[in-house]
This record gives sequence, structure tokens and C-alpha cells, in this order.
Amino acid sequence: MPRDRRHVPRSQRGLLTVPARLACGRPWLLLAVTGVLLVLAAVLGGGVTEQLRHGGGEDPAAESSRAARLLERNFPRSRPDLVLMATAEQGVDHPLAVRRGRALTDRLTSERGVLAVTSYWTTRAKSLRADNGREALIVARLTGDEGDAVRAWERIAPRYRGDHGVLRVRAGGTAGIRHVIQTTISEDLVRAEQIALPVTLLILVFVFRSAVAALLPVCIGAIAIVGTNAVLRALAAITEVSVFALNITTALGLGLSIDYALLIVRRYREELADGKDIRAAIFVTLQTAGRTVLFSAATVAVSLSAMLNFPLYFLRSMAYAGVSVVALSTVAALVVLPALLTVLGPRINALDARTLVCRPSGRHAAPRYMREWTRLTNQVMRRAPFFAVGTVAFLILLGMPFLGVRFGTSDDRQLPPGVEARIVQQQIRDDFTENGASGIDLITQRADVADLTQFSRQLSKLDGVKRVDGPTGQYSHGSRFGPGDRSRTSGTTSWLTVVPTADPASKESEDLVRAIRGMRVQFPAYATGIAAVSVDSQAAIGTRLPRAAIFIAMATLSLVLLLTRSVLVSLQAVVLNALSLTAMFGAVVWVFQDGHLSGLLGFTPTGSIDALLPVLMFCVAFGLSMDYGVFLLSRIREEFLRTGDHREAVLEGMRRTGGVITAAAVILAVVLASVGTSRTTNTKMLGLGVALAVLVDALVVRTLLVPAVLALTGRAAWRFPVPPRRPPEIGGRAAARQTRIPAPDPPTSLNRPEQSPKVRNS
Repeated sequence: MPRDRRHVPRSQRGLLTVPARLACGRPWLLLAVTGVLLVLAAVLGGGVTEQLRHGGGEDPAAESSRAARLLERNFPRSRPDLVLMATAEQGVDHPLAVRRGRALTDRLTSERGVLAVTSYWTTRAKSLRADNGREALIVARLTGDEGDAVRAWERIAPRYRGDHGVLRVRAGGTAGIRHVIQTTISEDLVRAEQIALPVTLLILVFVFRSAVAALLPVCIGAIAIVGTNAVLRALAAITEVSVFALNITTALGLGLSIDYALLIVRRYREELADGKDIRAAIFVTLQTAGRTVLFSAATVAVSLSAMLNFPLYFLRSMAYAGVSVVALSTVAALVVLPALLTVLGPRINALDARTLVCRPSGRHAAPRYMREWTRLTNQVMRRAPFFAVGTVAFLILLGMPFLGVRFGTSDDRQLPPGVEARIVQQQIRDDFTENGASGIDLITQRADVADLTQFSRQLSKLDGVKRVDGPTGQYSHGSRFGPGDRSRTSGTTSWLTVVPTADPASKESEDLVRAIRGMRVQFPAYATGIAAVSVDSQAAIGTRLPRAAIFIAMATLSLVLLLTRSVLVSLQAVVLNALSLTAMFGAVVWVFQDGHLSGLLGFTPTGSIDALLPVLMFCVAFGLSMDYGVFLLSRIREEFLRTGDHREAVLEGMRRTGGVITAAAVILAVVLASVGTSRTTNTKMLGLGVALAVLVDALVVRTLLVPAVLALTGRAAWRFPVPPRRPPEIGGRAAARQTRIPAPDPPTSLNRPEQSPKVRNS
């Protein structure tokens, strides 16, 4: 029969006692089940990259998406997946080039998976011939969905790439760009893991001074990553998932797992050093550090889940990956890790890495860095107004470049400059001035010839329009100068292309889309294309962003209230956390939009930022920054409940967690920076930008601004408490008296420092 709850020690009650009892009672069974599930997840998640999609920046309910569906259904040749660019030194009109070009066209037409083929040598269309006369295009529409097109491109493109008599052929197209992005991301993630894991292990060995303890967080990270890959593979079978979600999986999988494991292992070793046995140490660790991890994971998950509010599946995919990896990291840290700690017991301190370089001395002395945290925090609290004002001004100054942000849409230029698919697309932009592939496509319905002619003339008169191609002719400045294309009419549906004078991804082209949509016509007309998609995506983000921001702020505030039981502390935590992101947004504009350091970092600036990236970076960075805020505030509250001294609680909280937060931030920054070594610009921006936000939060906000603000508020920070429904189980004076076990003298671990002296109030 179960024991009477009145006879169960208070330290063994609470939400996390179930995993604690499981870890202490059946550790080997728990680890065996985990191993089996890990193998199954590895099998299920294998090849996940091939099941994910490129794109997701379009609002499916927007006008541009509706027009794209109409365009694809009525004019499938208008959006080729495969582009073959043939170069002939003697010119594409040379008889040998013509013969080879027609042969390649016929051969491509007979390929399996090819729906339609259009070639310069069969149509003599000026849009398929370069201005210099030495390049020409063969374009093909592939059958099936996006995944089928990518697989067909992989099969077909190598057969045509290379020399064919007088023609030298290069392969590109949208399917080729998708294939390169998927391959590049997969390769870059492997390289990122190869960079991050050794560096992370070295930092963990330095922090723990034990090779055994250092390996545990890495094991937890592996569980989170493998499990999330399996989740993404399952989700990809029922909904659209972006391939960029893998970047979030790797970054958060390693980063958060190591953060949580670092906190739990550190507290477990402290409890062992206090003289507790393994079971008592596990229970107290989960009710203190484990509770902190639970609240921290909830804040990160809330921040990431806000992206589900947006209709763009790129952002929704990040929420799928982020919430999954947070949940798996939390479960692994609160269930699997305690079982590992139970099995290891005191051997958690084995393989002291210091013995490899020197003979350890002062084994029982407090680590010097912990005394330094006390000294630094004391100085900050003595000069709180100076540090508070100075830090806020510094952060605002770093964020000033974001005032000049210009939003746009990413294209093939996010790929490395030497990639063949990008070279083909860039050459089409530069040398095929008659090609309208990057123009603004208009789909009209139930418009007669007279209506189309009048509409085309009006369009050609708009500022920023180079020409208009349509079924009734080609127009410029209100006049017809070329013949029409009858293939641009299908039943009652017609297709026009407006070729802008500016870059398709520029603000000028977006303004042109708005001007076109503002025209009054007597028939339905829908605009799509790069600029139109960008306008609609920005509108979808802009209308839903306030609601997402309010959701994040209110949910995070509620969670911090539950943790700290203080309204004032919770408010300042959310405000200071948001302030810590200014450096990230300022750097994104200064570096990736304006192009500073582009040569060093190896990317091509386009003068704008993909509107999706700031939203993603905000949700990720806000959650991770609040992660460290929860770590710090949880320990400060615990010390305040124990001593009742606000100043001493802040000093002791910083002393106990300053090193942990710094180590966790450095490790997470290393992981994110390794992701930032990616050859795709968007991934580079995400990794490096969030890494900067994490470092600024840990080294500036948590080190200087938070202690300064708490010093200014004083005990007033705790004067507006939210009363708990029952007394706290750990941290209160009564609980501390019930669970405390006298520590031996001297302690037996470097991670149990000597008690800091009482600091006199200044």
C-alpha cells in the first residue's frame, strides 16, 4: 500500500518527485527504455532533410498565393523548375549551336518527370537569349510537388551539365536552388556539430573539472536532437515543414540541453558536497534546479510557440522544431539525467581533468571565480544608478541601426557565390534583359482583348515599369512596340508580366506592386512574383506581430510570477529581457543589410532583410535570454526566502549562478556561432545574431543591469507578492530546516565554495 503522505519527508513531495523516485528506484530500466526509444527515433528521423521543404515565406491566403495557384494551373510553362543555360563561344545562332540546342531540347522533352519544355532554338523567343548572343536557355516544368521536382532535378541535371559539342551547359532553376539549399544545410549542420561538440566539451571540462560530468550534458543534447528529427519527419508527412527547422533543432538541442544539464549537475554536486546521500541529493536537486529548468523550458516554449500564430509555414516550422526540442530537452534533463546521476553516484566527480596538467591544490577552497562574482556584484550594487543608466544607454545605442531596417525577401543570393544554380540565376538577371522571369506576374479573368490592351497600356505608364508583356503585345510608356504572345491566354484567364526597372526584391518593386493593386479595373486581376510575395508576407507578419508579442509578454510574465511570486521582479525581468535584444537587431541591419563585414563573413548583401528572420530571431533570442533570467531570479528568490536579506540574496544568487550562466551562455554562443558558419546567409544571420544576443544578455544584462535594478528597487521588489496556495517546499526557512543535512568539514568538492562573508550594506 502507498505510504501515508504525512510520513513522507517534505523534500520528497512535489511535482518532480515522480521522476526523482523513478530515477532512484529503477535507473537501469529507465536508461534501457531510453536507449530503445533513441534507436527508434534515429531510424525514424533518418533522411529527414529529404522530406523537408524550401520556402514557406508565402501567406497561403494572400493575393499573391492565389495568383500563383492560378498561374501554375493555367500556364504551367510560366514557372520552370529546371533551367539549362547553354553557352556557345561562336554564338547561339551558329548552325552547330542550333543543331546541338535542338537535340538537347528533344532529349530533355523525352525525360521521365518532365511536363513541358521551352527552348530558344525551338521558339526563337528573345527572352530566352542573352544580350551578348552567346547564352541561351532551355527551361522545363517538372511533374509532381516540390519534393518530386527536386528529386527529378537531381536525376536529370547531371546528365546535361557539362560540354555538349560547341555548347557548355550549366543547370539551375528553382528546383536546383531548393536542392542546393537542402544539401548545403545538411552539410553545414554536420560541420557545425563537428565544431561545437569539441569546444563544448572543453568548456564543460573546465567548468566541472570532471570528464565524466562534462559528458552528461552532451548525452542529453544528443537525445534532444535525435528525438526532434524524428518528430519533424513525422510532421513532414502531414504538413509542410521548412528545411531551415533543422538549424533550430541543432542550435537549441545542444544549447538548451547543455544549459539544463549544467544547472542540474551543478546543483547535484553541491548537494553531495553538503553530505547528502544520492537519493536525497536527487530529490533536492529536482525540486530546486529541476523546478527552475521546468519554468525555464516553459518560458522558452511559450516564446517559440508564438510563431504558430503566423500563417507562413516557415515560421510555423520553427515553432514545431523549437517546442519539440525544448520538450525533449526538458524530459531528458528531468528524467534521464537523474537516472544517470543515480547510477554514477559519487563517480560524477571522476576523471579530474586538472591532473592532466598539474597537481591539484586547495581542493577545498572556494573557486576564485565565485569570489570574483561577489566582488563584481557588490561594486555594481554600490553604484547602481551609474550602471543602470549607462547599460541602458549602451544597449539603446547598439540598437540604433535597426531604425533604418528595410524588409524584403531572400532569393538565390543567400547561397554561396560559387554555386552553379546561383551563377545561372545571376546571369539571367544580368544578361537576359528581355527575360521577365523576375517580373511581377498578373493574372486576369474575364477580360476581353480591348480590356487587356487598355490595362497593359496603363501598366506601362507607371513609374518604375520597363515594359509589359501580354497576350495583346509588348508595351512601354503607353505604346505598343512588340507582338503579343497567344500562349498567355487560357480560356477566360490571361497572364501579363510587368518587368520593373529596379531589382525584383527592392523596395521600389514592392511600391510598384502596391501601385498596380491600387489601379481600378472592371475585371479580377491578381499580382504575384517576388515583390508581391514580399508585400503580402510583410502584411501577414505586421498584422499578427502585435498579437504574438502580447502573447509572449503576458505568458512569460505569468510564468515568472509563478516562479518569483513578485509582480515588480516579474515586470523588470520581461522589460530587461526585451532590452537585451537591441544589440542583435542593430547588428543584423549594420552587418547583413548594410554589408559591413560581408567580405569577412562571406555573404552577399542585398540591401534588405528577409522579413521572416527578425520575427524568428526575436522569438528564439527572447526565450533563450529569459532562460538565463529564470536561472538567476530563481536562485535569488531561494536565498531571499532563506535569509530575508534582499541585498545578500542578490549577492549570493549572483555568486551561485554567475559562473553557471556565463558558462551556459558561452556554450550556447559557441553552438549558435557554429551554426552561423553556414554558407547560406539566412542561417548565418540566425546563428550569429542570436549568439550575440545570448552573450549580451549573460555578460551585460544579467551581470550589470539586473543587479543594478534590483539594488535600486531594494526590498520593494518583494512587497507585491502573489501568495502561493501552499508554503514553498524548497527554499523557505521551514523547508530548509527539514531538508538540510549537516555538511562535513571540510567539503569534498571544489564546487561547494566556502560561505561568503556577510557584506555590509552601503
